[in-house]
Amino acid sequence: MCLATVIRKKDGSTILKNVSRIDVEGETLRIRDVMGDEKEVQGTIRMVDLANSIVELECVE
Repeated sequence: MCLATVIRKKDGSTILKNVSRIDVEGETLRIRDVMGDEKEVQGTIRMVDLANSIVELECVE
């Protein structure tokens, strides 16, 4: 299983670890971890690094 860490591009802070799913609905990103916890973030995906399991988001503040 490949899990990712989702971070903010602006400051590199972690939004959620062990992410198994990201649903995109316009500028709303619903991020779910392996335990089923969810966070909603307004923004866009800027980069996905599959080798290092990192997803970088540009968040609307």
